[in-house]
Amino acid sequence: MSAQPQITGYDAERIWRDFPILRRDVHGKPLVFLDSAASSQRPASVVAAVERYETFHHANVHRGVYQLSQEATDLFEKARERVRGFVNAAASREIVFTRGTTESINLVAQSWGRTNLRTGDEILLTALEHHANIVPWQLVAQQTGAVIRVVPMDRRGVVSLESFTAQLGDRTKLVACAHVSNALGTVLPVREIATLAHARGAVVVVDGAQAVPHQRVDVQALGCDFYAFSAHKMYGPTGTGVLFGREKLLEAMPPWQGGGDMILTVSFEKTTYNALPYKFEAGTPNISGVVGLAAAIDYIESVGIDAIHAHEQRLLIRATDELLRVPGLTIIGTAPGKAAVISFTLDGVHPHDLGTILDAEGVAVRTGHHCAMPVMEFFDIPATARASFACYSRDSDVDALIAALGKAREVFA
Repeated sequence: MSAQPQITGYDAERIWRDFPILRRDVHGKPLVFLDSAASSQRPASVVAAVERYETFHHANVHRGVYQLSQEATDLFEKARERVRGFVNAAASREIVFTRGTTESINLVAQSWGRTNLRTGDEILLTALEHHANIVPWQLVAQQTGAVIRVVPMDRRGVVSLESFTAQLGDRTKLVACAHVSNALGTVLPVREIATLAHARGAVVVVDGAQAVPHQRVDVQALGCDFYAFSAHKMYGPTGTGVLFGREKLLEAMPPWQGGGDMILTVSFEKTTYNALPYKFEAGTPNISGVVGLAAAIDYIESVGIDAIHAHEQRLLIRATDELLRVPGLTIIGTAPGKAAVISFTLDGVHPHDLGTILDAEGVAVRTGHHCAMPVMEFFDIPATARASFACYSRDSDVDALIAALGKAREVFA
């Protein structure tokens, strides 16, 4: 790889200033935040939108006839439409609010999976999945008698369409895959996977948590049946997520959780369920989180998702070049198509120790198995250090990472 020129018109310094937390110091050093894949920071506009809602508009949504409730409901439903447009769903009825990607996948597993899977049916996963796209399918397999099959990856962290096709069979009823690997950064060919799966009559579920903040996502163009993502990966609040589902499938699925707002009528003899998407939104939602998600989408679109993607790709190329020059450093995951995530190891240094030294230099990276233990097992390593970039990342952040790694090599020499 070779460094690319600065993206014309992209002012990373100005964008960096939009995120108040990035101006603080840690351990007496300027904070260099390189853990956005775990949870991105929030711009002032998102913080302000949440505070404005909490200060002036808070009330429970739906059913209330008084003004505050109507204001909160209006903000909540406008946010749903904002999300619909952002991922190009066909209708707002296809947008279900959840607590995050994990809950979204569990919803599909427990509602669609328990209803439609039978003994011997196959659930096809890939070898690079996050635990949140493995464990829910293990649970539903135990409940239904379905069998899990796994598409392997190569030493670059690539899941090829040839490998996928080889594992796809007449008993494959569901395919669940990441759009982008959180541990390796690999971008999977979701559209092609969906086409192949649908030709066999299988339903396709996509974990989009690591894709939505970094590239344009069009669920209709991808052709997937379900697509899950989280607000906190895309500059929004925690505890807030989205499940896109095709309307026809959602209509046929039973509710997963019961309670308020997901019903039309209740008696001790029978309950009738609410219309989409409310059938899947039992109880009081995280209203301020949804308001914050809408503000985060506004922010992303003010910068431009394509501009963000280009900026992050340039940083990825530059950081990869610089890291490959560090003696004893090995990058884990070298797929030709990657998001701005770099996992690496340093000879003779456990990733947790490495992360501690980097933190002392003000550089925040993630260390561990990244909720992807099968990936670590495949590469025969206990863990990696992971640097991940976002719209606010700068060239100086890459420089700080390289300098901190030099310090770590001195400490452990």
